[in-house]
Amino acid sequence: MAQDTAVPKLSFQYWLNKAVEWGQTTTLESQQDVCLHLPKLQEFLQQIYESLKHMNSTTAIQRFPLIGQLLGRLCWNPFVVGYDESQKTLMWCLCCLYSKEPQNPVDLKANSWILSLLCHLLSSSEWGANKVGTGTFISALGYTSADYYSKLVKNIVLSLVTELKGNQFNGLNIQGRVSDDHVNVVSLFCVPLITLPDVTPLLEALLTYHGGRSQEVLSSEFLEAVNETFLKKKIVLSESAILSLWLRHLPSLEKATLHLFERLISSQTSSLEEVECIIKDSLLIMQILKLMGRGSRGYDASSAKLFMMLFPMYERWFAKPKAACHPAIFRIVDEIFKNALLETGGTPEVMTIIQMFTRCFVQAHQKDNKQHKFPLKAYFPHQHQHLVIALLKHPFDLSATLWSQHLKYITDMLKAIIEDKSIRTYADLFESWFLFVHFGEWADIAVEQLLKSEDESSDTFLWLLAFYYNPHNDKEKRTQILVEARAVYDRLMMLFSCTTLSVTDLQAAASTKTDKRQPCTKHLVRHLLISFLLFSSGGHKIAQEFISHVILASSTTNEVFGLLTRTAYRFNQLGLKDQRAVKLVNELLQELRFTD
Repeated sequence: MAQDTAVPKLSFQYWLNKAVEWGQTTTLESQQDVCLHLPKLQEFLQQIYESLKHMNSTTAIQRFPLIGQLLGRLCWNPFVVGYDESQKTLMWCLCCLYSKEPQNPVDLKANSWILSLLCHLLSSSEWGANKVGTGTFISALGYTSADYYSKLVKNIVLSLVTELKGNQFNGLNIQGRVSDDHVNVVSLFCVPLITLPDVTPLLEALLTYHGGRSQEVLSSEFLEAVNETFLKKKIVLSESAILSLWLRHLPSLEKATLHLFERLISSQTSSLEEVECIIKDSLLIMQILKLMGRGSRGYDASSAKLFMMLFPMYERWFAKPKAACHPAIFRIVDEIFKNALLETGGTPEVMTIIQMFTRCFVQAHQKDNKQHKFPLKAYFPHQHQHLVIALLKHPFDLSATLWSQHLKYITDMLKAIIEDKSIRTYADLFESWFLFVHFGEWADIAVEQLLKSEDESSDTFLWLLAFYYNPHNDKEKRTQILVEARAVYDRLMMLFSCTTLSVTDLQAAASTKTDKRQPCTKHLVRHLLISFLLFSSGGHKIAQEFISHVILASSTTNEVFGLLTRTAYRFNQLGLKDQRAVKLVNELLQELRFTD
């Protein structure tokens, strides 16, 4: 009970009377009286705080029934809040009065009042700088009102940051003056102030602060607001602060990933180069790529430990927290991509985004090979590593003469996995397919090779394409797809050397005897048709007519546009400029853009 007697009732009443007196008059004598009493008042406020921090809000009100009146009056006195650390002490006292779990309307109203006062203490727009006498005092100090209150904000932010950092040492919480509950309240009152530049150091200090308990210290409203503001590029935060935000608050990581997805899906991009720029410009993607490249110099083990406590479903990705932290972030984002793919039914647009994200990540990972980091295969730990290594070889990194051989190697491994009797569930099959989707450039290369390869290679490439467009573990269904794809392919190859063709010829080659062709087979056939138009001499002559009369008349414009943009991107990456196919791709894309 020592805390109960630390603040005599006589002293409390004395300072309350003083606060009322100072608020009722603004004469020079009154201002001088405030200044004379400031040192003693600050000492009294510190005593109040030392008592309050050991109580909950209910006990505090019972012990000091008039505490609200006293703090409320002092918070609106510019001489008090401008003196030394009085402003900070007032803030901590208010935090002690905040009800973390309000039980009734009175508690809710009190919380609202406390938050308004806290926001007032860090806001320059609500200060009574124009009141009689206050402006004169500020001018006498040699400041404008804006400068004076700006310096107050900077000083209190610096003081709070210092105190938060002083509560921790090497990432481990050490019992200090600030309790976790008070930090929670501070994070809550920061919500309306997030976009103020002077408050940014406090935001970062809060984001990198970890208390002494397993539960999250910061308010969810604060974490959500920071993430939302960051994604809108209204604030700039350090890499460590952003990584901490995503580690401690999975919804923010999910929202950041979906924000990128929505931007890519909704934007009318005309090329994959634009998609690549959006991904690289994305604050989410670039921060992850940079931080994951740090390896053991990245985020500390205590952060990974906190993440495991908050999100135990991802604990398997933190077997060695310090070494596994960043690959886990990648795999969580990848899990979000997977859900988006499932929810959209595996649409080509989403598959392309996943492929471009993977390419940007691999490029960033390989850019600086001097840094110590995890090998690329570490980011796909649950897959067959030989297959992962083979897929990580990008087509652009190999001579075109080796593409066919490498595709056969990839296909043989996928076949062995799919036909393995131990693969009994669709989930196991899906994981292999999802891995292949990340590196879907090889599917595009397979179609191109089909039209240029010898007969003995066609079965291999058709199987790979059938798997790419239909990952179901149904041999009968896969056989049916292969039979239909083979029939179309054979008819196309009979036309490949013809210099004179008609749209009708091509439609006949792609036709089927039944009207029950599966959607996945339709995707595969369209892929074959577009490649035929690009790489056959006869196809060149009817390409624009086919696009105009067949594609634009159907609901497949977006799909064909995606196929052409991927082809154009591949041509550009290979440095091809003058070839006939390059010119045709650009002409067809221009026509599709114009009609859109």
